[in-house]
Parts: sequence; structure tokens; C-alpha cells
Amino acid sequence: MPAEIIELSSPAGSVGPGPADDRMFVINPVGKGIAYGMHEDDNGNPYVYLPPWDGPIYAPPVPDEDGHFLHYDNIDDPQFQAAHTYASIRFTLDVWEGYYGRPIEWYFSQYYPQAEVVVLPAFENAQIGRGFIEIGTDVSKIDGKRSPFTLNFDVIAHEVGHGILFTEVGEPDLDKETGEFLGFQESSGDVVSMIAALHFDSVVDEILQSTSGNLYQANHLNRFAETSAIGQIRMASNNSKLSDFSAGWKDSHLLAQPLTGAIFDILVDIFHEELVRTGAISTTLEEISDLLEGSDQYEQRLQGDFDAAYQAHPVTFRHALIYARDALATLLIETWAKLSPDYLKYTDIHSAMISADRRLFDRAYHNIINVNFEWREIGTAIVGPQLPKDNSGSHSHSTKQTDYGPDHSDTLTIATPCSHSKRREDNEPLNNHGLIQTFSENKDDHSAYCTRRRPVPYARRYREARDLNKPAHRQAD
Repeated sequence: MPAEIIELSSPAGSVGPGPADDRMFVINPVGKGIAYGMHEDDNGNPYVYLPPWDGPIYAPPVPDEDGHFLHYDNIDDPQFQAAHTYASIRFTLDVWEGYYGRPIEWYFSQYYPQAEVVVLPAFENAQIGRGFIEIGTDVSKIDGKRSPFTLNFDVIAHEVGHGILFTEVGEPDLDKETGEFLGFQESSGDVVSMIAALHFDSVVDEILQSTSGNLYQANHLNRFAETSAIGQIRMASNNSKLSDFSAGWKDSHLLAQPLTGAIFDILVDIFHEELVRTGAISTTLEEISDLLEGSDQYEQRLQGDFDAAYQAHPVTFRHALIYARDALATLLIETWAKLSPDYLKYTDIHSAMISADRRLFDRAYHNIINVNFEWREIGTAIVGPQLPKDNSGSHSHSTKQTDYGPDHSDTLTIATPCSHSKRREDNEPLNNHGLIQTFSENKDDHSAYCTRRRPVPYARRYREARDLNKPAHRQAD
């Protein structure tokens, strides 16, 4: 797919080195030994490690005289990757703030006005937590190939999706958190990313040209976080049902699949309805598509019809996909507004979406929503308890030991101890200056920029307190 130059909402000149703006700043730290989140010290005592990073950082990308970053064009350059990470976050926020018609604040804004966005290549994951977004690397289990998540829009947008949902839906109390809430978070992260990606003209064009509008073919839309021509982290078009988890669940990313599949199918059905309405495909083709959905015969029976229809109506197909994208996003915003994070079940999402459709679209998609949730057995199957994770290294979601402690997913996780847990320190404001002084130290042909002197980090004082029930008092600035 060709590179696409994007324009962000931030006015030229408002984004500084990092890149950095009033919402976030990107850093590539020198010698950051562990990721943010919960850890244990040498004595087995838990502690939380939070921003700010107060060590040196590698030289950040700097805007040109016009305020742009187009002069960075080598994808292997860490400065390009930092700029790409910033742009991916800002673009995702731009898309969803456009749908909401207002800014979306970070859910941790009362503690940190800016997110510290950390490029951490040794971290085999990506996560968002209290005051931070950390972006690591995918390492292939087959050949050990490293694919930086800093270049993977899906992964970055997924983490932003977590943040949006924590702001708009909220965080449950610990004793009211369900497995389905965790699955909802993972599913929604994927959906936020999917809809944001559909705002790239190049993505829309490539999807339609490669599939002729048969969105169940493997394509950039349903292959979430592609790591190679044939590899991806998850498939949005999947046959997973909630009954697959009746005996229990081990990984919230897998538990998310029935919900993601239902929402992806709703997108496809809205797309088909619009194509029928505009005369680009026949009612018969739509009906056969619904009948064969999920079967091995789907592509064999229907691809020729989609090829002919797309060749005859390429512009109509494009408009229909954009309409379906925007209709689904609007439907989701209204759905999320009706949800409570406490004791959340997927049936709550189904009910809220039915209500949203009634208010927004006069029940136009009532049957589509019902059929797709019911096919996934949402409302009939009951999710079992959380089970211990497998220890076998052969499973794509297995537990393994990394330099950062146990990695339980090998996919995308949210730093739940930082972002979910209700601890005594949650009521304490935290300082985050986020400014970088412009003096450098040349060492081994690298420029390391040093951050402004800060008070002792809160996480360090928290760790030194040792006692989780004893609050660490904030030092005066």
C-alpha cells in the first residue's frame, strides 16, 4: 500500500519536538529498564511504576520551519517512528473527536494533563495506563522477526481506543469488574482502530480494489494489526461465539472476539443495505451473502458477483462503505453512552445498541443488530469463570517471561493495575511537566536530551513506602 500524507487537526507550529502538544509528548528514553505498571521488588512487595520518566532521552524529531514533519522519511529512523506514533494517536483522536463533536479528555487528566508516549523497543507489547502510552515491538514466534509497533497504526489506535472507552464509559469498581467488561474493552479498542483506519483514503481504496466489496475476504479492514502479508494479531471477521467460553475464559482478547465479530458483521450488513438501496447490488446477492455468511462457500459462490458489481459501480461502493463506517461510529457512540462499566455483560451492549438504533435511525438496523448478536449467542450463552492461563509457549496467547516480568498476552494489553485499580493514591494529584530542555550530550554519535529536573517520582515514593495501605505523600514542587 502506498504511503499517505495525512493532515492533523493540530495547527502548524503548535507541535513541538517530540513530537509534543498540549495532549501528549513522545519520548524515546535512554536506558528505561522496565515498562510502567505493577511490579514486585526483590522482596516480592508490589509497587506501581508511573510517569514521569526523569532520565535522558534520545534526540526527538523536530518540526521544520513550517511546522511539519515530512522531512523524516526513513521508516527505520527512530525519529520517523516517534513522529509516526504521535501522528497515529493524534489522527485517531481527530477521527473520534470529530464524531463526538467535542474534545475527548484522557481518563487520567486529573492526574496528568498530557500523556507520556514512550517508545520502548524491548517491550514486546503495547499498553495504556495512568498517564502513559507505551509502544513496543512484535517478535515473531516463527522466525524471531521484529516488527516495531511504532509503525503499526492498528496497534497504536487500539490503545487510544482503550483510553476513549475509559473516558466515555468509565472504569468499574474492582468488585464489579466482569470478564465481559475486559472483553468489551479489547473489542472496542479494535473497533475504534478499524473505524479510524477507514478514514485513510488509501485504506478505503485498497480494501475495495482487493476485495471488490466482499469484506469477508482477508483485507486490511478485518486483519487487525497485520505483522506480515499473512500474519495478524486478530481477525475482525471470525466465527467465534460466546458459547466457546461457557466453560471459562483465559484471555480477554479472545473473549472479545464474539463481540468484535458481531460489530464487524453489522458494519458489513449496513454496507450491503446501502449498496442495495443505491442499486449497486441486487437484493438477491445480499440475501445469498447473508445466507452463506461464515461458510466455506461464501467466496466461491459470491466473489464473481461482487467483482462484476464493483466494476460497474466503484464510486457507489466507496460511498456506501464510508456511509457504513460513519453510521456504525454514530451508533457506537450512542451505545457507549448508555452503558455502565459495573457488572457489564454483552447483553447490555446489545440492548443499548437496539435503543441507539431506535433513536438515531428509526429502527432501520434493528433486524441487523438482533441477527448478528443472536448468531454470536450473545443473550443465550453464559460466560464461564476466568481460568488460569496456559504455560505452553506454543499458544499465541501464552504466558512467557520477559525483561518486564510476565507477559500474559503477546498481543495488546492495557495496564490494568494502573488504569483499573482503585488505590488510595488515586485521590492524589500527580505532577507531569512534560517539557524538555534543549541541551544535549553527545555520546557514541547519539544525542541524548535530558528532561527538566523534577521532584522524586511518585512511583518511587510509593515503592519506598512498601505498605500498599499506606499512602505516600506528595512532595511540594
